[in-house]
Amino acid sequence: MAYIKKLKGKYKVSINKKGFPRLAKRFLDLKSARLWAREIELQMEKNTFEDYSGGGTTLREVLIKYRDEKTILKKGSREETSKINLIIKHNVSLHSLMRLKSFHIHRFMEEISKTRKPNTINKYVNIICHAWRVAKKEWGISVPRDNPCDMVTMNRYNDSRDRVLTIEEYQKLLEKAELSNLPQLKDIIEFAYHTGARRGEILRMSRNHVDWNRKVITFYDTKNGEDRTIPLSEKVLSILKKYRFGDRIFPISEYRIEKHFRIARKRAEITDFRLHDLRACFITNAFLSGLSVAEVSALSGHKSWSELKRYSRIKPEDLLGKVNNIVSISKKVNG
Repeated sequence: MAYIKKLKGKYKVSINKKGFPRLAKRFLDLKSARLWAREIELQMEKNTFEDYSGGGTTLREVLIKYRDEKTILKKGSREETSKINLIIKHNVSLHSLMRLKSFHIHRFMEEISKTRKPNTINKYVNIICHAWRVAKKEWGISVPRDNPCDMVTMNRYNDSRDRVLTIEEYQKLLEKAELSNLPQLKDIIEFAYHTGARRGEILRMSRNHVDWNRKVITFYDTKNGEDRTIPLSEKVLSILKKYRFGDRIFPISEYRIEKHFRIARKRAEITDFRLHDLRACFITNAFLSGLSVAEVSALSGHKSWSELKRYSRIKPEDLLGKVNNIVSISKKVNG
């Protein structure tokens, strides 16, 4: 029940309801005091009341510390920082770690699901989960024994893609890229198509990373944390030899290359295809060329088949010739 008392020209509202923390707040006028009291009591009756007033370190404080001390050291720091900034602007971050419950996180997931895909939502929850564990294990912050994220049902999703360019689409994309305001775009697309290199690896390439005598290039500090050296075809070597000056081969920002790639793709009338899908084109072509899983893994940098197979987009029709060859061999054996 709410009690309102006038003290020193202000109206103090006190609410003491069983099962909820005691609340007190002051207002300049009686109307505002009564309105606030009615709203809080109604929330308590409907069991929708949220208390952000105390209970120790808040999730927001932990996330800010995590962002500034942990995220900044990661390769994908910009993407994770953006996600953390969204969480700390949401009401879920106002809860203290002692009072944070799984249903708070479920509600957060529901609210952001209107504009984000299931896999992306899971990434937000994973950030909260890991920040909670770091707060407990490394920073000595008092938290409950159980992590509330462990009680959250994560979204099921299927992020597999089967999009690769046909020969006609690839040629058309190159034609439009050649007309781009970014002069290097055509060469970057060809390099990615023939090496399977990631965008970041391409843009970080330096001339001293290329061994011209051995015809290999080394990508340093890749996504999986290891260096990777791959052989270079004559086609790729001819591309690299165009850029003889400066340290970086392609001194371009990620934003600029993505912008001009989208323009070229639109002009080529190609849909549902990303710059990163050129990596899948290479891996698919490598398998169709007869390379083994171990050989393709060495070129792509994937550590396991489960990771590699997401980029292998071989379709049934791609195997038609090989199936016919199997039939031919069996006839010879049976004959």
